[in-house]
Amino acid sequence: MTNLTAQRRIASKLLKRGYNGVWVDSEKNFSVSSAITRGDVQNLINSGIIKPRKIQGTSRGRARALKKQRARGQRKGPGSRKGTANARTNEKRVWINKIRKQRKYLAKLRDEEYISPADYRILYRQAKGNLFRSVRYLSNHIRESGIALKRLPELK
Repeated sequence: MTNLTAQRRIASKLLKRGYNGVWVDSEKNFSVSSAITRGDVQNLINSGIIKPRKIQGTSRGRARALKKQRARGQRKGPGSRKGTANARTNEKRVWINKIRKQRKYLAKLRDEEYISPADYRILYRQAKGNLFRSVRYLSNHIRESGIALKRLPELK
């Protein structure tokens, strides 16, 4: 095997790459070894006998796999948690979201005359008192207590 150290060094300067970032065609070793000047090496680069190697990037494959797992709700165990439960999901924000859903549901039932305005007011106050943990529990309570004036629509 011929020594192409000088040609590689010149090529790396011309290509603005590191020494190992230069690819030399092994079948054309003789023509490469006969190249002495920068001009000769530049001609070899132009003819495609010497090329810059593709820059190796960092693979995103593992990151994509982790992202897919997180989307499924995995990787949330005790070892991954840094803050308190309240820091991760604020209790006040949870309450706001829950009570808004329940109040919107009650208003819909009242407007479509599934419940009377008097029952609406009672249920509204009970929701404010945190009697129902979700809209589903609220609708079950209305069904079981017989408050509904007509059959309630199914929840999605």
